[in-house]
Amino acid sequence: MKTIILPVAHVFAMVIMVFAATMLAPLILAIWGMDRALWSFVISAAATFLIGALLWLATRRFKRELKTRDGLLLVALTWVVLPAVAGFPLWHYLPIDFTHAYFEAASGLTTTGGTVLSGLEYLPRSINLWRHLLSWLGGMGIIVLAVAILPMLGVGGMQIYRAEMPGPMKDSKLTPRIGQTAKLLWTVYAGLTAACIVCLKVAGMGWFDAVCHGFSALSLGGFSTYDANVGHFNSVPIEMVLSVFQVLAALNFATHYQAWSQRGVRAYFRDSEAKAIISVLAVSSLGMALYLFYKGTYPDFATSLREATFNVISIATDGGLHTQDYSRWPVFVPMGMLFLSCIVASSGSTGGGIKMIRTLILAKQANRELNHLVHPNLVRPLRVGGTVIANRVVFAVLGFVFLYFMSAVTLVFVELASGLDFTTAFSAIIACINNSGPGLGLVGPGSNYSVLGDFQTWVCSAAMLLGRLEVFTILVLFTPTLWRK
Repeated sequence: MKTIILPVAHVFAMVIMVFAATMLAPLILAIWGMDRALWSFVISAAATFLIGALLWLATRRFKRELKTRDGLLLVALTWVVLPAVAGFPLWHYLPIDFTHAYFEAASGLTTTGGTVLSGLEYLPRSINLWRHLLSWLGGMGIIVLAVAILPMLGVGGMQIYRAEMPGPMKDSKLTPRIGQTAKLLWTVYAGLTAACIVCLKVAGMGWFDAVCHGFSALSLGGFSTYDANVGHFNSVPIEMVLSVFQVLAALNFATHYQAWSQRGVRAYFRDSEAKAIISVLAVSSLGMALYLFYKGTYPDFATSLREATFNVISIATDGGLHTQDYSRWPVFVPMGMLFLSCIVASSGSTGGGIKMIRTLILAKQANRELNHLVHPNLVRPLRVGGTVIANRVVFAVLGFVFLYFMSAVTLVFVELASGLDFTTAFSAIIACINNSGPGLGLVGPGSNYSVLGDFQTWVCSAAMLLGRLEVFTILVLFTPTLWRK
């Protein structure tokens, strides 16, 4: 057991030290503004780095190249432990207990966007920056950031990358070296974030709000600096900018890189996921706007279109930002938005859920099975966008979707057993496992997750981690095969 755990702990120690360095951003802001949370970040940054350094020294003689099993263990360990470390400044400064501090930090790192805090506009800026920075780091994955850095320290990264990156086809790389691939992805991610921040500033936001909401948009994180979320601004230009960048964040970042390197948009037209996502979002936004107008929710179609478009795009892409308490809309619309949050985001994006590529594969497989009923001897390869999908990928997708739904159903029943009503339990688990933010009922956009009890909050935290790591990475830890030599 020691030979399995200690090499992973050695790499994890380096991840902890890198993570401690990220606390310098809110710390510098706290020093510059002399806000009240200054010492919370001083203590947290120092303690985190010291813990990482001591663990590194204690395990350095166990350093070796990571295997696939080690990558899975490292990713699971990182995502379970980091929220506790990241939540320490919140726990130290805010009047919340460890359970809620862990939930808030986990919600940020998993880019879920559900919050237990209120009075966000009155928090110190360093606290708000930290919340949004957690979302931004979690968006592409802090492990992928580590993969870009750890090769310099002699630690292999392919196993970490494969365990961390979302989607069913993880072996494809943009470059021969995995460290270079991670750096390219982070370059695209950072570039789009900077563009979003500038566009939000031009649209009317102040610089601080633009930075925070730029982090939220590109990470699909859902956090805001105001209790009213984006509705606080009541600005069509801001909503348009956020809508565009949330759609971009829901697309595969490898596709963004290819479009950038080819100096054109042809890569998007060749990406079957991108075409499906944009089509679904366009049809859904228009259809739900018509439904809201028909039901008299808004007095004119223009207002219905504006509100439906932003909120449908945000929830469907798992962004979680919102302008309205859509839980008050006719139930067809918010339930439809929750369903879309399960399928719309692309593999290789910062979104959660089943992912569009798996949805396309399942649809094609269902059609192939129907054809086999009519023509039992028919041999037809499964293609998505002209690419033949291997049967092993189809089987992996089927296994993932089964575990995804069984995990969601199990957690919903756990929440029901704890005393929650069905709407709250169902929507909270779906929102958390899809990393899409607000649910309905007691955890709708007009409220937050602070209404849940401690046990219910931990269940939601578990759902967020399951969703962010796509179920397999967590559940594989409970298989005897993983622990055999």
